[in-house]
Amino acid sequence: MSATSASRRFDRIDALRGAAIAWMTVFHFCFDLNWFGWIRQNFLYDPFWTTQRTAIVSLFLFCAGLGQAVAFTQGQGWARFWRRWAQVAVCALLVSAGSWLMFRDTFIYFGVLHGIAVMLVIVRLTARWGAWLWAAGLVAILLPMAALPVHVAFGNLHLLNAPVLNWIGFVSLKPATQDYVPLLPWLGVMWWGMAAGQWLLSRHPAVLQGPIPGALAPLAWMGRWSLSWYMLHQPLLIGAMLLVR
Repeated sequence: MSATSASRRFDRIDALRGAAIAWMTVFHFCFDLNWFGWIRQNFLYDPFWTTQRTAIVSLFLFCAGLGQAVAFTQGQGWARFWRRWAQVAVCALLVSAGSWLMFRDTFIYFGVLHGIAVMLVIVRLTARWGAWLWAAGLVAILLPMAALPVHVAFGNLHLLNAPVLNWIGFVSLKPATQDYVPLLPWLGVMWWGMAAGQWLLSRHPAVLQGPIPGALAPLAWMGRWSLSWYMLHQPLLIGAMLLVR
């Protein structure tokens, strides 16, 4: 791969990530309306909302896997990887701090950014697994289904439900937190993103490298600034609603 192509953005991946960002923003706007009491919705149990959350997180993590496939194929060094990883990790800590101020009893201690920070390292270390990434992803996605039977059979493994280990995801009870994205099953989604990206880049690179319609350019722009958008959209939304109230 030439230096020119290595430095070029993959607009299609950016646009897909931007779609996840736009969808997330609308979702959080509705969540905030509910939090202010202007609408009445059950975001914890209503399938209309829980299914959307699952789809949004899945799209984010799949795009993260695609991005890692591109970076690995282009020969991205560990130094650059760790610089980007540090940005994600610092933002995760800021999310924890901000959520602690707003939701003292249910603050975010292992949400989507915390999960991404850990998963990025695992996915990078397993980038040479090739086709085995598909199998690893399937195991990661299916394994949580065995959690409840295992907990019951072995007398409820309380330590796996405690914050010290529930970030793994092999739990019988979902923790009380505003955002929870453990390794299981979500690592499987990022592994599949990496596997799909490597397969497409080796056999059908035009699928990822091709141009996008002009109408999708705003989504691609949002996708290129996804971390900044993620960190700023909730303070702006909540601030605007406070002003309106």
